[in-house]
Amino acid sequence: MAERTTTPSFPGAAALRQTGRLYGLGFDVIRLTFRRPFQVRELIQQFWFIASVSILPTALVSIPFGAVIALHIGSLTTQIGAQSFTGAASVLAIIQQASPIVTALLIAGAGGSAMCADLGSRTIREEIDAMEVLGVSPVQRLIVPRVLAAMGVSVFLNGMVSVVGVLGGYFFNVIMQHGTPGAYLASFSALAQLPDLWISEIKAIIFGFVAGVVAAYRGLNPKGGPKGVGDAVNQSVVITFLLLFVLNLVLTTVYLQLVPPKGS
Repeated sequence: MAERTTTPSFPGAAALRQTGRLYGLGFDVIRLTFRRPFQVRELIQQFWFIASVSILPTALVSIPFGAVIALHIGSLTTQIGAQSFTGAASVLAIIQQASPIVTALLIAGAGGSAMCADLGSRTIREEIDAMEVLGVSPVQRLIVPRVLAAMGVSVFLNGMVSVVGVLGGYFFNVIMQHGTPGAYLASFSALAQLPDLWISEIKAIIFGFVAGVVAAYRGLNPKGGPKGVGDAVNQSVVITFLLLFVLNLVLTTVYLQLVPPKGS
């Protein structure tokens, strides 16, 4: 009897294979984005769906985020005698850090989970296999519009979170902590700069792409039938959260090294 040969394995090999397939799907999405025909109707439908399930939770979450940042920074600046910089510190923290993070968490938790569940149900019903048999690319037909929709919604929600967070921070600092409205606005205009807004939008675009790709990958690879779809949804949210925090650290570090502070 011939001896059976097995593929050599080592600890962590399965995780590396999964990571490679995830990166491969991301590259396929980028490559197929520019291939025709482009699914405009699917893009509009997914954009509206993701926005409809994400706008209200994002707006509600952005208010306490802005309030907490404003209250903490206002208390700290009062202790060190730097109340005039409360507005700049609060607004910059909201725009650079809180706004893209809140947007990404809600996109992954609301829109991404729904996207993963939809693709997972299609997979276990063998719709994805049927599309491949018919010569239709599931990535181009289903995943590219969903990822682009997640990126587009992330940009718009990031702007909304920035506005709502800044207004909430202004209210809590001026009303609750008896700050000076003129000093709040003057310090922001003195220290803030346009690249602060650009890095916020860049983060939102990248975070939306990551959330969409991870949700699509887990939706295409469920295990164990309908129960596996639920597990895939949970895994997609957790994996997206971990990747987003790591990417936020990398992007923030690069930005602070490349863009000098205003007035330096």
